[in-house]
Amino acid sequence: MGASIACGLVKEKALEIMVANPTKGKLENLKRAHSEVAITTDNRKAAEWADVIIIAVKPWVVHTVISEIKPCLHTGKQLVSVAAGVSMKEIFSWLDNVYLPVFRVIPNTALSVGDSMTFIANKNAKEQELEVIVSLFAKMGKVMCVDEKEIPACMALASCGIAYAMRYARANMEGAIELGVKPAQALEIIEQTMIGAARLLEKSGNHPEAEIDKVTTPGGLTIKGINALEENGFTTAVVKALRASV
Repeated sequence: MGASIACGLVKEKALEIMVANPTKGKLENLKRAHSEVAITTDNRKAAEWADVIIIAVKPWVVHTVISEIKPCLHTGKQLVSVAAGVSMKEIFSWLDNVYLPVFRVIPNTALSVGDSMTFIANKNAKEQELEVIVSLFAKMGKVMCVDEKEIPACMALASCGIAYAMRYARANMEGAIELGVKPAQALEIIEQTMIGAARLLEKSGNHPEAEIDKVTTPGGLTIKGINALEENGFTTAVVKALRASV
């Protein structure tokens, strides 16, 4: 996720970016792809240098990283965590008496193609500080500011939801192949259909059911298919998946 964020932000020429990673090989690969990015294996060096510090590590490593860079955290710094499952309460407990704005940011993997749905919660942030973080992640998709208590449900919808959408696409491919459509052709059709459905909702502002009604004529094929989905528990399965993801 850290590399994806760096690659997304590097397109903004006005930003200066330094990436810290203990693995030199990963840093060198990033440097070859984006020569303008500064690299280091020293977390403290990066934290001292940066105004906005983004911690993009596995959840169980966050405490270790914060303990390491804590001497570099002072007024004027903004701390961002993209580690799922690590609360701001935990982060503040590790900061001891250090007072600075902290942001909990949850993107999804579509960040790598500039289409993430990113959620931002914060504590101690002034309006202009929040605007800085929102503007950074808005370069890589849509941003929604939420209360931290909403993050689990939002993650289920957007972060886990990417996998659920992919599983829906895969199921469509399997059905299409059974019907005689070639895999590559089926995937192209499914991709555009999903894009089109999303844009219909986005542009119209309609409830999904209103768009469904437009294609479900009495006695038609679509309503037969929808009834078959529901007969096999489609909606129930989706709701159960979301509940399981919280």
